[in-house]
Amino acid sequence: MEQHSVSQENQGKKTPPIQKKPVKQKFWKKLNFQKYLFVYVCLLLPLIFYLGIRILPTLFTFNVGFREWNLLSTEAQPFVGFDNYATLFKDEVFIKAIVNTLIYIVLGVTGQLVFGMVVALLLHKINRFVGFFRVIYFIPYVTSIVAISWVFQWILMGNGIINDVLVKLGLPAQPFLNSPDQAIYVIIGAMIWQSIGFQMILFLAGLENIPDSLYEAADIDGASPWQKFWRVTFPLLNPTIVFSAVIGTITFIQVSFTQVVNMSMDGSGGPLNSTISVVVYIYQLAFRQFDMGLASAATVILFLFILGLTIFQMKVLTKKFDY
Repeated sequence: MEQHSVSQENQGKKTPPIQKKPVKQKFWKKLNFQKYLFVYVCLLLPLIFYLGIRILPTLFTFNVGFREWNLLSTEAQPFVGFDNYATLFKDEVFIKAIVNTLIYIVLGVTGQLVFGMVVALLLHKINRFVGFFRVIYFIPYVTSIVAISWVFQWILMGNGIINDVLVKLGLPAQPFLNSPDQAIYVIIGAMIWQSIGFQMILFLAGLENIPDSLYEAADIDGASPWQKFWRVTFPLLNPTIVFSAVIGTITFIQVSFTQVVNMSMDGSGGPLNSTISVVVYIYQLAFRQFDMGLASAATVILFLFILGLTIFQMKVLTKKFDY
């Protein structure tokens, strides 16, 4: 009787219905899952590409640098430890290439920063034909490096335009690219000329971010134009200078290959290795002497050099200014 009464009571009570999620909520949940899945897949593909194109070849270069590796040989590549590095630092041409690369960086980066800033300051002061001058200065940067190199080589040859002007002015003709003392500075000049437009754009962007109120306050205090530049403009351009110096250093190391190959005597960094850079030296080891072991060791040294120089620039040049 008790069980029968309990069953009757349970039948009298209605069980609460199971709440089903609305169709719209389930749709949005599925849509969000698909959205995030699409985002992560899109992020994963460039990561895989970067690992395959950048990281793995870099690690493989470290491995080859410790081996005696001839590109044309089918024999085993024995492990030789640091012998390749010792051989490089005993090579006078490699030492010359390091010194020349430092000259390219110091003079080239300094030159493009100075001229780029000067051009940007001048353009920042004018109100008419600004776009025209920006285009004129930026055209060399987007022009083919090979074409510019050959044009410079043509106008600086023995019977070129520059020497014709010098002779008409009563000055002696100059050997320029045929001189071991002048060739490297001619190449640096061409590299600076081509990079002014890029630096100009960077510095113009930095100048436009400086508030006019700071210059108005400086005028009230009676500051001269030089004081306004040194106390206001230059400190607030520090982030732009750091970025330009780092990018310019890496660019000059890379461009020093194309410019040197197309402007130097016989395309090998001459005359007498006076214009050879580390990148050109690596190219000659790898694809003319087919010694991938030495070339990879030199590449590792260049990588460590760029990494150390970049860290040094960011630590030394980066300064914070509050106004």
